Amino acid sequence: MMRSRSFLVLLFFPLLLLACNRPESAAPTATKLQVVTSLFPLYDFVRQIGGDSVEVTLLLPPGVEAHSFDPKPDDILRVNRAGLFIYTNKAMEAWAATIAASVDPAKVMIVDASVGTKLLPSSGDAHAGEHGHEAGRIDPHLWLDFANAQVMVGNIAQAMATKDPAHRDLYLANAAAYRVHLDTLDAAYRTALAGCKKRTLLQGGHFALGYLTARYGLAYRAAAAVNPEAEPTAATMAALVEEMRRNDLHYLFSEELVSPKLAETIAKEGGGTVLLLSAAHNVSKADLDRGITFIEIMERNLANLQRGLECR
Repeated sequence: MMRSRSFLVLLFFPLLLLACNRPESAAPTATKLQVVTSLFPLYDFVRQIGGDSVEVTLLLPPGVEAHSFDPKPDDILRVNRAGLFIYTNKAMEAWAATIAASVDPAKVMIVDASVGTKLLPSSGDAHAGEHGHEAGRIDPHLWLDFANAQVMVGNIAQAMATKDPAHRDLYLANAAAYRVHLDTLDAAYRTALAGCKKRTLLQGGHFALGYLTARYGLAYRAAAAVNPEAEPTAATMAALVEEMRRNDLHYLFSEELVSPKLAETIAKEGGGTVLLLSAAHNVSKADLDRGITFIEIMERNLANLQRGLECR
């Protein structure tokens, strides 16, 4: 994989030189700050912070799973034409780090939005990690802890203010207002999940909801590891079926944009039904076109959590 990524950078380096050496008259005359983001949460955070003063592009195509995305030449050129490239961290998007290494830092500001966040290990055990652990050991879905989302919003706002100082006050004010909305969302989750009859969330897919369940005191079991391409063992699937039966769990959760077949198989064996949750890496084209927001996705998740955990 690393060899193919290196080849990708070498293959398209001449294209980057051509793009950088174009005459000024051929360059776009846009006055808005140009921002490219790797994943949907970052894309929406930029929208909320920048409003009409930014033009933001989501690099990940709608409906594509983030872990397996393979950037194309046009993606690299797009990043090189932006003022900011924002990604989550190398644990989530190794491909984004590869792109970041190919750009001219004098022209494009690279922003690792995870700086200062509290990271958890991918194993889901009780020992919290700190920024800087090995990529393979970190659960990369950090925005699902809304305290981390707050930090990410702050990081993004500061980067935007640095790159576009003319709109600094606007960006910082909008970020502060958005953090209030995240506080409200966090309070809604705490209130709604405090009175749930069931306290265990079972997922028939990869380990994507560790931050959310840890924040609200829920037990969490998933069929596969952090990478959605990982295949669960027969023993793991049998254990989930047994846990459904033993704890009288009527619902098994499956992640949006991932095939539900595995979850449906486990749920059927356990005598339950599948409910959808979104880790919000990405969204469908229909949702993107209608302008869905990160907070809307989280509110939709909360409704299904309340149903699946039998909350009062």
